[in-house]
Amino acid sequence: MTEPVPEPASEPASEPASEPQVDDTGGWQRLDPRLLLVDPVRTLGRFAVPFLIAFVGVGSADSSFGVGMLPVFVGVALLFGMLPWLTTHYRVTATQLQVRRGLLQRTTVTAPLDRIRSVDLEASLLRRLLSVTKVQIGTGVDEKRIALDAVSVAKAHELRHSLLAASRAAGPLSSAQPGQGVPAAGEHELARVDWRWLRFAPFSLSRLVIVASALGALSQFADQIPLADAVRSAWDGVSDVSLVLVVAVATVALALGWVVVAVGGYVIQWWDMRLTRGHGHVRLTAGLFTTRATSVEERRLRGVELVEPALLRLVRGAELNALATGVGRGGAVKVLPPAPRTVALRVGGEILETSEPLSVRLLRHGVAARRRSHIRAQRVTLAVALAVVVLSVSFDWSVWAGIVVVPLVAVGAAVAAELRYRQLGHQLTDAHLISGTGALERRRTALERDGIIGWVVAQTWFQRRVGLATLVATTAAGPERVVIHDVPLARALEVADAATPGLLTPFLR
Repeated sequence: MTEPVPEPASEPASEPASEPQVDDTGGWQRLDPRLLLVDPVRTLGRFAVPFLIAFVGVGSADSSFGVGMLPVFVGVALLFGMLPWLTTHYRVTATQLQVRRGLLQRTTVTAPLDRIRSVDLEASLLRRLLSVTKVQIGTGVDEKRIALDAVSVAKAHELRHSLLAASRAAGPLSSAQPGQGVPAAGEHELARVDWRWLRFAPFSLSRLVIVASALGALSQFADQIPLADAVRSAWDGVSDVSLVLVVAVATVALALGWVVVAVGGYVIQWWDMRLTRGHGHVRLTAGLFTTRATSVEERRLRGVELVEPALLRLVRGAELNALATGVGRGGAVKVLPPAPRTVALRVGGEILETSEPLSVRLLRHGVAARRRSHIRAQRVTLAVALAVVVLSVSFDWSVWAGIVVVPLVAVGAAVAAELRYRQLGHQLTDAHLISGTGALERRRTALERDGIIGWVVAQTWFQRRVGLATLVATTAAGPERVVIHDVPLARALEVADAATPGLLTPFLR
């Protein structure tokens, strides 16, 4: 039987210099051998807690147990740590990225080059010492990423450039093209961390959950801490002197602790932060112990979101997110730490290539929207009043408590409702749809009109009674929707028709 003769390779077509050089020879590549030093250490850390539990629980009866099991523990950890390098291969063909994993059950993950949305580089302290980095490829499918755990730094940058260039050369996006599709000639720095911005760290509550979790875990072991008895005795001694002094000392201690945690977290997360633009990408690099590099193609950028939490507004600070298709968490990438509002406005304007969307005056939604905001806010007051009545009847609470508490809640709800209305609005410019919302946390979202792929006009029973509606612009970027609350129905239809001419014409006849 004659063997099939392979067809002669055709001559490659001439390509511009910017075309990616991909491996179409079919050869599979391993991860960097230095992964053999990364994964075993990481596996040892994962197995350390179970081993200590076993050693304390069983080894206390026989001291030789722990000594005898230690080599076994280390050997198992090293074996598991070697498996990723032994069983992971990858290659880039002319049309696909392919990653093959598994020992007993082989799995091959493929991603078409034209579906690659982002290529991010992440390097922990150990990886940086070994000059390797982790490559994460995003395809915009269920926020899942294809990860290559250890690639040399030079090869990682080459792979990032090749994959993004291949994605860019593969053809137009499936959705409408944004306005800024022309790559920049060179790299331009949009922002660099300024350590004077540390003053904004204590006014951002993003790490409050971490602190609360740490305090909760610490409270579980408070009795086992050696200094717990001494601290408790000191506390009892101070509390006997003055309750006011105890509250003051505790408040100052908590405030100082929060400042230390907030500033420390800020430094760790945003160390050496640089936001640059060039070669068709917006790129963010930051991190002290773990360095992350996130790249977003300009043609996938759909807009920005200016976030102003209540505490940050007190010190004239803000945060900035970029909205893009298929990248980040839900398509939103934080591109600035808590920083001066003027800096956030400037960077947002440079990303959008116009400052108008973040500075234009929003159109208010009228008296009906304000009244609805106040009525909805007073539901909290009604719930508190009912709770006071139940407690007064069931547990003989003093009526004076309700007389004091309910009016305070009503005033607070009214203030929150008025803030919510004042921040509620929308605007339509030549290139962007702008939405404003929020009460304590103010948000302004600027979405490119070319990125709008559909509309949803929703009305509750109460909204229909007063002629209001909720207008939702659907998009492939960010959270995949931009919402304009409590807008008059006629104006909602006008905005939708003007933003996407012809899309709603059959429904408006």
